[in-house]
Amino acid sequence: MSNSINQSRRNLFSRRKSNVVRPPWVKADIDFTDICTRCDKCITACETAIISRGDGGFPEINFAQDECTFCQKCVQACPEPIFDLAQNVPWQIKATINDTCLANSGIWCQTCKDACDPRAISFKPAIGQAPKPLIDLESCTGCGACVAPCPNQSIKIQA
Repeated sequence: MSNSINQSRRNLFSRRKSNVVRPPWVKADIDFTDICTRCDKCITACETAIISRGDGGFPEINFAQDECTFCQKCVQACPEPIFDLAQNVPWQIKATINDTCLANSGIWCQTCKDACDPRAISFKPAIGQAPKPLIDLESCTGCGACVAPCPNQSIKIQA
């Protein structure tokens, strides 16, 4: 008898506590996995194809290829009482830039700034160094437009 733990079964029970990003406008006071029926209608409706099936078949956001345009098509497609468009913001996630950012290696790169429509990313000049990125968390919508263009995968969108 093996003492190893089956991680896929363990993940099944821990999915509620995971830090995956759900579609925008999901009600804050619900347990998403209790209400979502995994019908895939939000996945099919997403105009940028950033919603995919994640652990347990539940929809998750993946910013690796594109951004959220907040088109609300996922909300309109869903037959369940999961979404609330009356919320002040679509979600509570923001961009973070980790230490692998090319600017930390002295390389001048501002692709994230160029991709950011709300202009939440700026660069602070430094004498003799590449400018360092700064994120204005008040302006950041968590849309993920900065994620895919980053040549070093240094940007994450998280709560």
